[in-house]
Order: sequence, then structure tokens, then C-alpha cells
Amino acid sequence: MSGASTPGVVREAAGGPLGTEPSGRTARAASGTRAAYPLYVAGKLGGAAVSLFAVLVTSFFLFRILPGDPVKAMTHGTPTTAEQLATLRRQFGLDLPMWQQFTDYCAKALTGDLGMSYQFHAPVGELIAEKLPATLLLTGVAVLIYSTLGLWLGTRSAWRNGSLGDRLNTGVALTLWSVPAFWLGLLLIIFFAVGIGPIPGMFPTGGMSSGDSTGFGQVLDVAHHMVLPVITLVAVGYAQTLLVMRSSLLDEMGGDYLTTARAKGLRDDLVRRRHAVPNALLPTVTMVFINLGHVAAGSILVETVFSWPGLGGLFYQALSVPDLPLVQGLFVVFAGAMILMNLLADLLYPLLDPRVGR
Repeated sequence: MSGASTPGVVREAAGGPLGTEPSGRTARAASGTRAAYPLYVAGKLGGAAVSLFAVLVTSFFLFRILPGDPVKAMTHGTPTTAEQLATLRRQFGLDLPMWQQFTDYCAKALTGDLGMSYQFHAPVGELIAEKLPATLLLTGVAVLIYSTLGLWLGTRSAWRNGSLGDRLNTGVALTLWSVPAFWLGLLLIIFFAVGIGPIPGMFPTGGMSSGDSTGFGQVLDVAHHMVLPVITLVAVGYAQTLLVMRSSLLDEMGGDYLTTARAKGLRDDLVRRRHAVPNALLPTVTMVFINLGHVAAGSILVETVFSWPGLGGLFYQALSVPDLPLVQGLFVVFAGAMILMNLLADLLYPLLDPRVGR
């Protein structure tokens, strides 16, 4: 008889015969979360706008302190009079007061006008659009590979913490993470492009294609040129994702909810995939979105080492002059991509963890 009365007691203690009170609390909590989310989004959008303005300010003043005179660099090797130099400075607006140059720059940047390149005599936006596909192809493939590889290996290393595989993976990741990308790229060129000893040169030393193929042959040619730069980016990039995922999952492995899941008889693989990994994803999601931001930025050093015709090489050329409008435009694009990806990660957080944004 006492056993039959227990459910009623429990329900009554819960706030009514049908558990009305807990349901009401749940509904109010859900309503509060829905009401808080627009404020959360507005706050993140405001923060992104402030960050973008800070990028505009930084990009303008930072590159003004670079040594060298852009006008003299453009006319290097060409006899030029003082009047001609003054005309060029007036043409590019370099004779205006600094505050006026800054306001003009911000006004044009907000409308999408990034100015005219000094050395290429073309709109900066067009130059970036021309080089962007090559960078997206190279870094996009690399980010996809090393994010997937880092997540998978980081999960397995943490789940088998202390094993031989964990120690091996962590040791290799730490070693590669500490290696400069340009140095690793040079080593790969020496060993696998130029060839050394019994190892013949198997890959091109640089560029995106040989220029003598069409159709499917051109696709294979581009893929052949991509091998070494992609390996360089993957080797350095996957290590960071692996270490972040491993650390995050190790923090979750002592949770009581995992012990409860195992006590229910769930297989270890299901406990990892359904319970531990989703709760460990927040820091790694940030890392993945930052990596996606790097897709637009590319890798300046790697593209320069492998003579890849992307935004990284264009940025290096612009710095050598210095071509101020081009340098500033690329800086804004690189930083803007990072801000956008961080914003998307912040907006995704509440979907992964409802506690975020309350």
C-alpha cells in the first residue's frame, strides 16, 4: 500500500498532482532564455562593430609608421623632379593633413571603397577579389583537413589519456606546433621538390600551376602544386586543434554525468560520442571558427615561400613598397574575416550550451 502511495506523494511534493509547478518553472526558464537571446545577439553585434572600427583605426595608423616613402618607392630608378613628387603626393592624397586622410579613409571603407593601389594602379577591391580564390582554395583545403584531423586525434588522445598513442600524438603535436611554418615549408621544398640524396624531386617548388594543361589535367596540375603547401599548413595547424580538444575533453572526463551514463549500461563509445564530446566542444568550436577566419587571411609566410598567387603573396608585395591602400585593405579583410567568424561562433554557443547567453 505504501508503495502505491509513493508516486502521489512525489507528485504532490513536486507542486501538484500533475507536477504543475516544475512545468511552469521550465516554461518560464525557456521563455527567459528566448527573451535573453536577442539581447545577447545585440551585444555581440555591437562588440563586433566596435572591433571593426578599431581595425579601421589600427590599419590606418599602424602602417603610417612603416619606414619608407611610398611615392619615392614607386618612382625608384626613374628620374623624378621635386614637382613631380609633389604632384604624385597630391594625386594620392598624401599631402592632406593626417586627420583628413583618416576621415576620408573611414568614409570610403564603410562604403566598400578600399582605395587605389599605388604600385598596381588598380582598385584594391579588384586586386583582392582576383587573388582571393587561390587563397580560399589553398587554406580552405588545409583548414578542412587539419580541423577534422585535430578533432579526431584530440578526442582519441584524451579518451585514452596516458596511453602510448596519447603520448605519441601529444609529443608530435607539441613539436609541430613549435615549428615555424616557413621553416617547415623550406624543408619540404629541399627534400621533396628539389630532392636530396636518394630522394628525387617529386613536387613543384612553387606556383599554382604549370600553365600548360587544360581541363581535368589542369585540376591535377593544381592539386600537384598544392601538396607541399597544404602539408605545411596541416602539419602546423592540426596540432593546435588537437591540443585544445584534448584539454577540453580531459576536463569533462571526471564529470558525474559520464559515470551515470556508464551505469546505465551505455557502451564506452556511445558515452564518448553522445555525452563527453558535445560538452567539450565549446572551446574547440572557437578554434574551428578562428581557423575558418584564417581561410580568408591565408598564410602569408607559406604563400610567400611557395610563391602561391594568393592574398598572402599580395600582402608581402604591398609591404615591400609600402603600398598603403593595399596593405590597409588586406589588413581590414583579414581582420574582418576573423571578427565575422568569432561573431558566428558566439551566436552558435547558445545552441550548443543553453546556459550561454542567459
